[in-house]
Formats: sequence, structure tokens, C-alpha cells
Amino acid sequence: MSGYNAVLARNTINDPKKNGLQSDSVAFSHYNNLSAQLPIVPATGKLIEGGVIEQAGQCFKNIKSILESINHSLNDVVRLTFFIRNIKDIDVINEVYKTYFPAYVPARTIVAVAALPMNALLQIEALITNGEGTIPNAPQAGDLIKLTNNTSTAPLCPLSAQTVSFSHYNNLTAQLPIDPTSGRLVAGGVKEQAAQCLKNIKAILESINVPFDDIVKTTVFIKNISDIEAVNEVYKTFFPDSAIARAVGYFPARTVMAASALPMDALVQIEAVVSHGDGTPPQAIEDRHGLIIEAHNTNDAPLCPLSTQTVSFSHYNNISAQLPLHPASGKIVAGGIKEQTEQCLKNIKTIIESVNHTMDDVVKINIFLKNITDLDAVNEVYKKYFVSGVPARRVVGVSALLQDALIQIDAVVSNAEGTPPRA
Repeated sequence: MSGYNAVLARNTINDPKKNGLQSDSVAFSHYNNLSAQLPIVPATGKLIEGGVIEQAGQCFKNIKSILESINHSLNDVVRLTFFIRNIKDIDVINEVYKTYFPAYVPARTIVAVAALPMNALLQIEALITNGEGTIPNAPQAGDLIKLTNNTSTAPLCPLSAQTVSFSHYNNLTAQLPIDPTSGRLVAGGVKEQAAQCLKNIKAILESINVPFDDIVKTTVFIKNISDIEAVNEVYKTFFPDSAIARAVGYFPARTVMAASALPMDALVQIEAVVSHGDGTPPQAIEDRHGLIIEAHNTNDAPLCPLSTQTVSFSHYNNISAQLPLHPASGKIVAGGIKEQTEQCLKNIKTIIESVNHTMDDVVKINIFLKNITDLDAVNEVYKKYFVSGVPARRVVGVSALLQDALIQIDAVVSNAEGTPPRA
């Protein structure tokens, strides 16, 4: 890693114990990546008593406790992701949410999942600004500006900002297939819905003068995994979007996740992370080519025609979700959950090493499990790759995975290059 930035993992005694598997927060450059918070009472290590109201409150208390331990506040939250067991609970959860975010609202994603660790009813994840990290590694909290933006050409929601930009990234609220004029789901099936999601993303980006091909990572939440081919047909009509991108066949990094349910009973929802070329005030506005999106694939890991294995921009590498595929055969490896976990992590390690980084540079790991009861077996393998338990982490149970896999893992990795002048 560059000597100017270092992965900074932190824990607080006021937050639930992590059993050496993850850190409460992992900061690098201008972002803090928090581990997804379950509704655990720190003193007991158990779920809080009560229902979804009490559990939502405890998740927010844990997030607030972590932030205060590193001298941040809830106003520094850029994105929140809600993983809930019952989509009908969202109205109740929103009432709790509004007590913690009465004025400023971050970007937001809501998805129902099949299962959560400890049989919790919900889990909440937060991405936070970080005022430290840019050369010469001095605190810059007073110079960094968080910008929110909304446009009437895309669906509006009083509980989220369409996009929140900070430093070199724009974080978009997950887009449902809502017609912005009517406020309702578009007519038709999954193809029409996928197209509307992507149209909404494009409208948001156009409102802030950002090209569609500046997207570095997408997450596709799909209700029926069997619909992925239909979604992909639509996806290919939006990517690549420009002559330059078409010339190199650029596709963002991507994760596909099966949702048990989505808001408004939608069939698909799409989230995007986008590069932000305006730099860090008080720098002069940078030409958007001054910071270059670097897409990279290696033949030593599984290739996909609709995604790039890793897309780096500024100080982060965004890794596509890795299935337990053997790169030579393109098929699921033989064996059970341990073998599949090993292959996912091998693929991630290979990709990271192909861009001259190491597993020590990982700041966040996201694990998707077909059977949440497999988590102990997964952790046995996981510990071999992350001995110190540094990365922040999220674990969710899903109803299905592509190719009927038992596990899928994606990662966010620090990047030593990107902020001019490059080291």
C-alpha cells in the first residue's frame, strides 16, 4: 500500500462483540465501511427483546455508538442498506428511522432477504464519510463537502436522497421500476421493470452531469433468480453507453442478489455506485479524465461478459460478486459449502493480486448464503484468509444464487492509486 493511506480498522467496546471475524468500521481514504449491524444488545451479546420496532432501534443505537467512538455522527452517513425478513415491516421500521434522521436523509436501499444471522428480523448497514486520508494524510473534515441531489425526472422519496456524493464517489439510492410521473410501477413484466430502473438511474446521473458509463458498480436485486436472463437482455442495451466504453467493452463490476421481496412488490431493483470527478474541495475542479476508471480482468479468475472483475476509481477497487466457479471450467467446484467458500475467496484473492494488491487491502466483505445455517462452516474457511478479522462484513441469507451456488462473496478493496498526484 501507499504510505499516504492505510486501512484503519476500529472497534468499540460499546458495540457487539465480533468474535474476531470483523471490525466495527474500516476506514480508508474518505470512506468508513461499517459492518452490518444486527439488533444485538452489547452487554448481553443477544438480540434485544421485543419485535421489529425494538430491533430497528437497537440497530441504529449500535451504528450511532460506532460513529461516536470514531468522532462521527449520523449526519456523516452516506448510504443505509436495510435487510429485512418481512417487507411488510418497512412502515414500522421507517417510523424508527425518522427519529434518527429527522432532517438529513442519506441514500438508501431496502430489500427483504430469506434469513439473517441469529434469526434477526432486520440488519442495517451504513457507509460513512471519512475526513482523513488524502495526501498528505492530514485531517480534512472541514474541507470535505457531502452533496445530496434530487431530480423530478426520477422517483422522489422523502426518506432518502436520490444520490449522495462525497469525495470521489456518488452513492445512488436503489432504484425501483417506478414511473416518476405517476409514482407507480411501470406496466409489464421484468424486462419493462429492469428498463425503468436503469432509466431512473440514468436520469439521476444526467441531473448531476455524470455520464452513465461512470458507473463503477451495480447491484441487481431480483425477486426471481430465473428472471436474470431477461434482465440481462435489457442490461446489455444500457451498457456500454458511449463510443469510448463500447470500444473497450466496459461493463461495471456487478453483484446479483435474489430478494425474497422488494418494496411495492417489484420484480427488480438496481443500485449503483458512481465515480465523482469533482474532487475534494478546496481543490480545483478536476477534468473527469484526471481520475481514470480502471477496469481489469484476469483469466485466472472466472470471467463474465456482463461485468468486470474489478473496477477501480480513486482510492477503491470494486470487486464483482464471486461465485464458487473454477476459472478453467467455469463450473461450480465439487464439494459442499467449505469447498465453495474456499473457491469464492480464491477467486477474490486472484483478482486482488492481479491488480498488485493483497487481501490485507480488503476493507469490506459481503457474504450471501443460500443456507444461513452454513455460516459456522463458512467462518472456518474465512478465518484462513482474514486471520486478523480486519474487514467490515455483511452476511445475509438468500433464497437462491446464480448457478444454484451455496455461497457468493463480493468485496470492496482499498486502492493505493487515484488521487493526483499519484504516488
